Amino acid sequence: MPEREVDFLIVGGGPAGFSAARTLREEGAEGSIVIVSRDPDPPYDRTAVSKGYLQGETARKDTLLGDAAWYAEHDVELLTRTSAMKLDPEAHTVTLADKSVLKYSKLLLATGANVRRLRLDGSDLEGIHYLRALANADHIRDDTENADHVVLIGGSYIGTEVAASLTKLGRKVAIVMQEEVTLERGFGKTVGRYFQGVLEAHGVEVHGGEEIERFEGTEGRVSAVVTKAGTRIPADAVIVGAGVTPDVMLASRAGLTIGDKGGVLTDATLKTSADDVYAAGDIAEFDSPYHEGHVRIEHWDVAETQGKTAALNMLGKPQPHDTIPYFFSDLADWSSMEYVGPAYEWSEELVRGSIDDGAFTVYYLDGDRLVAALSVGRGDDLEQARELIASREPVDREALKTV
Repeated sequence: MPEREVDFLIVGGGPAGFSAARTLREEGAEGSIVIVSRDPDPPYDRTAVSKGYLQGETARKDTLLGDAAWYAEHDVELLTRTSAMKLDPEAHTVTLADKSVLKYSKLLLATGANVRRLRLDGSDLEGIHYLRALANADHIRDDTENADHVVLIGGSYIGTEVAASLTKLGRKVAIVMQEEVTLERGFGKTVGRYFQGVLEAHGVEVHGGEEIERFEGTEGRVSAVVTKAGTRIPADAVIVGAGVTPDVMLASRAGLTIGDKGGVLTDATLKTSADDVYAAGDIAEFDSPYHEGHVRIEHWDVAETQGKTAALNMLGKPQPHDTIPYFFSDLADWSSMEYVGPAYEWSEELVRGSIDDGAFTVYYLDGDRLVAALSVGRGDDLEQARELIASREPVDREALKTV
């Protein structure tokens, strides 16, 4: 097939890819823009998948980041159900699954991540699900409609959000996790205990410090989860939240440099080791001003802001990616958190407010510097936290704790 020339080619239809296309037009890009996405749906708000959309409260069309009219108005071509199979950085070409070749001037790789699948006895039984896309949420909602017992594997924010959503839909839910308390790995035990208490108060059964050994089944369908300690938990359906791995296959095969954390290595402007090729989102292992060395952060808000940064640099408007990440998570309408910070490593936690009253902020310190903050019901604290994180200056511990 003859080559087709594209000024700005974006591989990946997630928040990073859409944000880049939108920013390109907002910043005056006049050339052609093509988004290549393997997803059957146009780019959508992935935060809704485990919450409003899974609960049936948010319609599919309302999750879209842009409707058909937006793409037409901004002259952005979207190719869904389309996979990029080969990248040739020297020739500046990307070959698609149908053998067509796109020759780009600037390329953004925003290929996202794939769910990490469990390889255990019984993991191929029917009724075991992974949640990443809208279609997964559809299957989970339908498959658990008549389930007496649903088991969530993993105590991360995905596991806790799904547990809350399914409980709200009337399912009986249990969480099984290696952590002692929910959310411990990302936010520490203080926050973890609070949110585990919220879940348990609404009927969610939590099994902490347990590692899965196998799944048992009846007539080809899962019927129980068994841990290495011998705990057997009935399960009519299972949803696994074991994390994700960055999808760097296209970049790796093309010879782009892969970093120590498994992502595509970039500089502070999100430029990769290849000329005119940038990376954003889950795959970007970038040089951050808030870390010593490179870091890779998996979250939709990071992906969205990185899409903006990449677009500016693709347009020749030099801009390092120095945005402090923001994160939020809702457990149905029971409780929610907001988080700002570039990393999940700290040496000390300080609490402002009252955990018992459900209105508090946890400040995470590394030595004398504030590196992150998480708020429940005290969102105004986060603006000050952003300023302190960005300053990288020593903080006054007593002032932080003062309500």
